[in-house]
Amino acid sequence: MQSNGRRGGHAPVEWNRLVRTWGVALWIVVSLLLDGCAKPDRSSGPSATARMDAKPEKEKVERYPLTGEIVGIDPARKLLVVQHDEIKGYMPGMTMEFLVAPGDLALAKVGQKIRAELIPSETGDIRLEKIWPNDQAATATVKAGALQLRQDTHVRGKNAYREVSETVPDFALYNQQGQVVQSAHFRGKQIMINFIFTRCPIATMCPAATIKMMAVQRLAREAGVGNLELVSITLDPAFDTPGVLREYVDTRGIDSTNFSFLTGPETAIKDLLTQFGVIAEFEGDLLKHTLTTLLINANGTIAHRADGSAWEPKDFVAKMRR
Repeated sequence: MQSNGRRGGHAPVEWNRLVRTWGVALWIVVSLLLDGCAKPDRSSGPSATARMDAKPEKEKVERYPLTGEIVGIDPARKLLVVQHDEIKGYMPGMTMEFLVAPGDLALAKVGQKIRAELIPSETGDIRLEKIWPNDQAATATVKAGALQLRQDTHVRGKNAYREVSETVPDFALYNQQGQVVQSAHFRGKQIMINFIFTRCPIATMCPAATIKMMAVQRLAREAGVGNLELVSITLDPAFDTPGVLREYVDTRGIDSTNFSFLTGPETAIKDLLTQFGVIAEFEGDLLKHTLTTLLINANGTIAHRADGSAWEPKDFVAKMRR
């Protein structure tokens, strides 16, 4: 899906975008002044402020970056056996057992190279969090995709936001299986894209958006739409690793045959948000974000866009090509 140049003579579009941008910004400012850190009902509004479950400063734990290779898996004890490199300032390279979360355990394969964060424990049960694939080829592909997105956003400048009828940018991210997914994978298919994060605590925001995407998946099948891919891109890549996304999918019983949850470098996510017109920023333990859902046709062009959470699954399905 290649980027196309911005054509001239779009003054009405520029004006509409300016009005929309200032409208969203004003809405956020007013809501913050009125509501502070409350959790208001904004089920049909364009944005929300979501409080994260950040730990108080005194509860923060030590973390050490780790690289290594999985040499054993013990599902019953929820352990990975990892032959890791030297952890400077902590321990030499050795082979150890580590507790891991269910999603990370589900993705683990013997021989897989990983990078993660080691978290010591006074009880001796050392665990790993923030586990990412560390395969050289995959890492290079994702890094190159992030660089291409960065350059594309820079070149487009003030025209980075992509209007309906424009093509979507190229990207390379990890899915909930820990696999690299490039935009070329979706070429020739209709794609429905939204943006969520797994820790979102507001029922009418990200959880509701996921439920609606699942409804679209079901309704599209019933309507005979056979070339549909659903994609949810995280707003919180620092936390939403492939393993976290896998656990999110598993605990909700999501059919992932044509539903991908994507994460990757923070720079790549930010550039996608910029190009798709999504506002998302942390203020301490708060993540303020807007909601956007897009339908991309088989030619890679944005066919329809819905801002906020008031859209109906049946309306998106009605716009899909059978």
